Amino acid sequence: MDGQAFLSQRILTPDGIRPGAILVREGKIDGIVPAHEIPAHARVRDFEVLDFGKSAILPGLVDSHVHINDPGRSEWEGFETATRAAAAGGYTTLVDMPLNCLPPTTTVAALTSKRKAAHHRCWVDWLAWGGVVSDNQVDIEALAAAGVPGFKCFLIHPGIDGFTMVTEPELRAALPHVARTGLPLLVHAELSGPIDEAQQRLQNADWRRYSTYLQSRPEEAELTAIRLLLSLCRQYKFRLHIVHLSASRALAELYAARAEGLPVSVETCPHYLHFCAEEIPDRATLCKCAPPIRSRDNREKLWQGLKDGIIDLVATDHSPCPPAMKRLEEGNFSTAWGGIASLSLAFPVMWTEASRREFALTDLTRWMAEEPARLAGCHARKGRIAEGCDADLVIFEPEAEFVVTKDCLHYRHPVSPYLGEKLRGVVKATYLRGQCVFSSGEFLGEAGGREVRG
Repeated sequence: MDGQAFLSQRILTPDGIRPGAILVREGKIDGIVPAHEIPAHARVRDFEVLDFGKSAILPGLVDSHVHINDPGRSEWEGFETATRAAAAGGYTTLVDMPLNCLPPTTTVAALTSKRKAAHHRCWVDWLAWGGVVSDNQVDIEALAAAGVPGFKCFLIHPGIDGFTMVTEPELRAALPHVARTGLPLLVHAELSGPIDEAQQRLQNADWRRYSTYLQSRPEEAELTAIRLLLSLCRQYKFRLHIVHLSASRALAELYAARAEGLPVSVETCPHYLHFCAEEIPDRATLCKCAPPIRSRDNREKLWQGLKDGIIDLVATDHSPCPPAMKRLEEGNFSTAWGGIASLSLAFPVMWTEASRREFALTDLTRWMAEEPARLAGCHARKGRIAEGCDADLVIFEPEAEFVVTKDCLHYRHPVSPYLGEKLRGVVKATYLRGQCVFSSGEFLGEAGGREVRG
């Protein structure tokens, strides 16, 4: 086929929403023109014209925080099921976290294993973060040279063996290496001190109550971690990214750090912007994540942080596990796995909440496509409808509504705290480099996703 023209009355470009046609050649966006200016040769047999009418055409979403758990724990998720769920949710690029897989992505050899595991199994494109752990300082620059877009570390036990947290001295030993790469360091920003103290007080509490779990991960754990990280950022001059911010009290200090000129970026997640602690029932372990979902007032302050530009992006922190690990029968928040799977639903969840607060689709595509692509260093190709970018496109019906059922989920284990909810916005089709991979609930063609490198 010589090329394609994607027509719509609502194309979401970096400059706003406009009617017209997206011209695509060899999987790349060749230009955006008014519909009546489609070149004459677009009407010949080898040029495909696709008219989507009033449906919006969005850039393919980019999720910079996904736990695919492959290789080694593909019974939790895996490349095939994660990327199918992503395509169904409008995501065309995923960035995999370095833990929960075996081996963790903390060496070049482990990165090579991940690349082998992904080969011919991905329905969307992908990258992989490298890990910073207690003893791999000498591997950091080699991982950068091998193609990771950045690094992830934990300041607290990550909840699973095989990927160690870093103490402050270990982090200080790693930071000169990170700074030399020029790549971002993504940090799970909680310190154990406030959590240990809270859990000591709660030894005899009822762990089937959500309020007990919430008290066990106080905001102070995030605040003290972020203060430490900002101090280290000031000293070592590395690019700092705070993942899954849940504590709105940190926003003022993050704003001040930005004003000071520190290279700090921040994300939050759909579950912190949709749920609130007051509405989570006891025993509802499907809602357990770390940091925890906090109060209704806290949720609204996170939305204000997005509006003010203190929070840069929204990533899913898709963290699935076998259902038994959620302890659904016993409803024990102490022993349940902490993670929420949401790849196939994140955009409708966000649009449902954002449209109620008078945000526009352009805000969501900035938070969920353009800025995550920028964080992962692939913004020259991903996250935008612009000339020269990959033709990763999503056909979206913003006015449509649906009720979440198991057949909407597409990831390996169809459990979700969103089941039964009515959401606004339906992904009708997803195109990866001009090829349709998902349409009207069906997956098309073959798994043609690639690793994004260079």
